[in-house]
Amino acid sequence: MRREELAKMIDHTLLGPTATREGVERLCEEGIRYGVASVCVNPCHVPLARKLTADSAVKVCAVIGFPHGMTTAEVKGFEAEKAIASGAEELDMVINVAALKEGDYEAVLADIRGVCAAARKAPGEVLVKVILETALLEEGEKVAGAILAVAGGADFVKTSTGFGPGGATVEDVALLRRTVGDKTGVKAAGGIRDASTAIAMIEAGATRIGASRTAAILEGLDQ
Repeated sequence: MRREELAKMIDHTLLGPTATREGVERLCEEGIRYGVASVCVNPCHVPLARKLTADSAVKVCAVIGFPHGMTTAEVKGFEAEKAIASGAEELDMVINVAALKEGDYEAVLADIRGVCAAARKAPGEVLVKVILETALLEEGEKVAGAILAVAGGADFVKTSTGFGPGGATVEDVALLRRTVGDKTGVKAAGGIRDASTAIAMIEAGATRIGASRTAAILEGLDQ
């Protein structure tokens, strides 16, 4: 896989609690230079990221209910609306993991539908990716979460926040791909630090990669 091809599948991320304006500026500069799919930031940084990427093909992705997913469906929907109004073109939302583990599928579905409803009301296309935090789930829970993501109208199901006890695995990506079929995207995120790992995730079925070490991943490939 060539560098340009992989870059177009990467969400270049800066999501930590110490993310500064300077860091976001650097993120966007790198994102534009490498030609990534999107820069993924916290909602407070969406206006800045949108301004910095306005003359490029790089989209702005905002996280919703991040990183624990324990706010209410109403709050997640409102956060999604505000992020879109600020310039977000993609949304990565965290489900209520505890609700999923308890089998409260209606609560999980309400979360997803609320964010997807906000995206569908937007004037342009806004993609929604549903983060399951797979390291906290049993196999059946991963399958249930992926099914709920599709039922709720999401465009992607995503493995991890990168802030949980573990990140993406090839096995989880393959499981999610088998579960959602070919029409829904699968995003692998968390712990992807080099090109070989990113490519392994893609070969397992990922159609998007979330990474903060994008430069290290891409510099390992031929142009």
